[in-house]
Amino acid sequence: MYDALMRHVLRHVPSEPAHRMGFGVVRALGTAPVVGERVAERFAPSDPVLRTRALGLEFAGPLGLAAGFDKDAEGVLALGRLGFGAVEIGTVTGRAQPGNLRPRLFRLVDDAALVNRMGFNNSGAGTVGPRLAALRARSGPGMPVLGVNIGKSKAVPAEDAASDYRASAAALGAYADYVVVNVSSPNTPGLRDLQQVDVLEPLLVAVREELDRVSRDRRVPLLVKITVDLAPEDLDAVADLARRMRLDGVVATNTTVSRDGLRTAPDVVAATGAGGLSGRPLTERARAVVRQLRTRLDDDQVVVSVGGIADAEEAYRRIRSGAALVQAYTGFVYGGLLWPARVHRELAALLRADGFSCVDDAVGADL
Repeated sequence: MYDALMRHVLRHVPSEPAHRMGFGVVRALGTAPVVGERVAERFAPSDPVLRTRALGLEFAGPLGLAAGFDKDAEGVLALGRLGFGAVEIGTVTGRAQPGNLRPRLFRLVDDAALVNRMGFNNSGAGTVGPRLAALRARSGPGMPVLGVNIGKSKAVPAEDAASDYRASAAALGAYADYVVVNVSSPNTPGLRDLQQVDVLEPLLVAVREELDRVSRDRRVPLLVKITVDLAPEDLDAVADLARRMRLDGVVATNTTVSRDGLRTAPDVVAATGAGGLSGRPLTERARAVVRQLRTRLDDDQVVVSVGGIADAEEAYRRIRSGAALVQAYTGFVYGGLLWPARVHRELAALLRADGFSCVDDAVGADL
């Protein structure tokens, strides 16, 4: 149904309205009484070879949905039932905000890529928190691991960023399986400056303190999300900070501001304007970041690889390169409704053929 909708309708609709329409189909199928459970029975990952232990959590499969698709936690259960082992909601900010002016999401079909300058449009932590509480109160087949991605409110000055992130952690942390601090979107002015370790450290300390305060009965894993555009020495500095602070891991990577090497005609690319590029053009660079992080982090610190994962083969390369978990967004947009289940099914076959285990070999030999 989604695939037919994409072929015949959504490809002719501007990207953001098409996303809303497609997401509406996902929610309707995944949460409908009886139908939703049958969707989970068919598509949710259940093959034992896919089971993954990471961050002190059990994942039915290593493929998760990256932040940006379900900003306000409106379809977590439905997305899990379609085949994602984890759903990372957000980015959620301390204050509700409309994001940047439309149009702000564009397809580059020849590159299987997207350009977005959404600007962290979301309902705010005060609205999303009760939604997560309600989600936690229910259970059922296909319920994925829940990640919560938090970012800086645009109206908050940089010097108050730690307090803003702390407020989001206070509102959302008790309901999250893990929390990701996003300092790498190119669409909030000054946000990427927070990746400088002297600025990043006090921010992460504030979030860690708040997570420990609101969730005293368990330790909520904390990760930081970085950009693919970091220079190698800056990437090492972030990894060293993660080791020093004993962060649980790094989500790598966010979108790029680069437009190098695209197949799409230059005038079409120029017409999309500023924003972060995601999808196939990030594949090799994102994979290289995994390798570098894996050599720098401790073995018990998790790398979650995202960026340019379009099929099971690439997901497998990331795992063999040292990623414990993988995420996708653009691959799902282009792949359609059946894509997460298909990737997990094909990934299971690759794992069995090579005798590789997500559970035991996450810090594996580089392909």
